[in-house]
Amino acid sequence: MNNILNYIAMKKNILTLFLASITLAGFSQETYTLSSESSLTIDGTSTLHDWTVTANTINGNLVAEGNAPKEIDFEVLVADIKSERGATMDKKTHNALKMENHPKVTFKFKEVKGGSSVVGTLNIAGHEKEVEIETEMTNASGQIKIKGEKPIKLQDYDMEPPSAMFGQIVVGDDVVVKFDLVFTK
Repeated sequence: MNNILNYIAMKKNILTLFLASITLAGFSQETYTLSSESSLTIDGTSTLHDWTVTANTINGNLVAEGNAPKEIDFEVLVADIKSERGATMDKKTHNALKMENHPKVTFKFKEVKGGSSVVGTLNIAGHEKEVEIETEMTNASGQIKIKGEKPIKLQDYDMEPPSAMFGQIVVGDDVVVKFDLVFTK
């Protein structure tokens, strides 16, 4: 009988330790929100000139465990991607990104590889691709900063490069997305 009581007591202790460890693991994660200090630009070329557009509305959250991101959700509102070249370029950019049907560009985090490469699913114009992006990550003073750039081919996302002046000016298929994201507690 003593053996049975000891066995039951041991099972209760193991269960208590297991539940305590799950509870403590949940408390060790911290949530961060994308700060207004963050920036994202897209650089490209055309047959006439180089160009840059800026994402003016970017939103995101990050959950970290220690110094490492465990979750990142990030989105860009297509309507707020603007050019210094004016409304005509903005409209062509929005059309290329298929804004009417896909108002956001999104990134869903999967993992960190090798300490600095971020892997996740990038959704542009309704087309998803898994991407690996080399980044610089820092975690200090209540902020996690992720900085990097990713070359992208428009046609990989089924986007038609915009053109103007009856096809005389054509945007190049290759663009570079540059980002400097600041997540704060």
